Amino acid sequence: MTDVTGSWIGSYWQNGIATRFEATFVQGGNVISGRILDDGPNGEAEVHGDAIGRHVDFVKRYFSYPENIHYTGTLSDEGNFMSGTWNIGSRHSGPWEAYRGENPLMNELQKRLSRNVTLTGPRM
Repeated sequence: MTDVTGSWIGSYWQNGIATRFEATFVQGGNVISGRILDDGPNGEAEVHGDAIGRHVDFVKRYFSYPENIHYTGTLSDEGNFMSGTWNIGSRHSGPWEAYRGENPLMNELQKRLSRNVTLTGPRM
């Protein structure tokens, strides 16, 4: 099982028009939760769902939009790409995809930890 925890950059398509988004997921066991920020008019949304094996299934609910958007997809073998389809009932649907995003602060922390460097805060 691959963990989807982390930052993701992606797009979804509606009526042939792409909308970019940034997502942050946290996974505990098979349960995933997180936030998505769209580059469109609806803005921020919360996410709840599950990841079982390479299958992801979650509901996105915008803070500004009353309906749930259901996403299903598949995670790549490497765990750095996922794609699938989204739908709002039978009225609207389309494809989506996301790639693991770069988190410079986390990357720096991992580099320092791998070098066994002690992290210290500002001195008072």
